Amino acid sequence: QVQLVESGGGLVQPGGSLRLSCAASGSIFRLYVMGWYRQAPGLQRELVAVITDGGRTTYADSVKGRFTISRDNAKNTVYLQTNSLKPEDTAVYYCKANHATNNYWGQGTQVTVSS
Repeated sequence: QVQLVESGGGLVQPGGSLRLSCAASGSIFRLYVMGWYRQAPGLQRELVAVITDGGRTTYADSVKGRFTISRDNAKNTVYLQTNSLKPEDTAVYYCKANHATNNYWGQGTQVTVSS
């Protein structure tokens, strides 16, 4: 079982930035494909960004050029740097770990973009 704990969410003004973190338990973090997803009220959960065990990254079109996903295998942590935030980025952001057929989710961290 993998435990994931997100942090770093909060209230920010449009144009601002936040750095989300997701700390994972386990000794094989370096083998996980890690992803950030988000879910706004009344909407389905959607992919934001993914980073493979080899470091390849994929982004949703809506966040390209504004968000950056990265990982630190020594710290068992994946990050999501969010810049130029917009009100439509408001959502609960979830971290997901994938290894083989196993998927693990964190509890989520709220990001609210409002003036």
